Amino acid sequence: MDFYNILLNAHKGFGYLEILLVTLFIIALLATMFGFSGKVNKFLKKTTLFTMIFFHVQFLLGIIMLITTFSKGLNMGEVMKNAALRFQYVEHPFSMLIAAVLMTIVNKKVKSNDTISLGVVIMGLIAVGLFAFAFPWTRVFGA
Repeated sequence: MDFYNILLNAHKGFGYLEILLVTLFIIALLATMFGFSGKVNKFLKKTTLFTMIFFHVQFLLGIIMLITTFSKGLNMGEVMKNAALRFQYVEHPFSMLIAAVLMTIVNKKVKSNDTISLGVVIMGLIAVGLFAFAFPWTRVFGA
């Protein structure tokens, strides 16, 4: 098994874990906002932290895979003409980058404040929305 396939399998495996963490993050975020009068609890802090960590791990694995693929001589003109390749090599990485940055900001806000604001909730939901958009559902679960 070559290096790229090892990274690809790790990326896919962490993807399943990331779906679980994002689900827990949404539950914790909404439960904190609606159930605890906006007071940040340990569950929200932990799920935000682990979701952010795995966003970063996934992003690093993906960037290494992207660099490995581009080092083999991929033609960007052909990539931009093909919708599937454009999603895989352009839309997916940049959406995940923005989602990881937003999750980092959300983690910092959750960690440093005692109450959660609507802006943090919206930022967290945008990060999850970008994750849901950029996640390759058909490649992972089949269609």
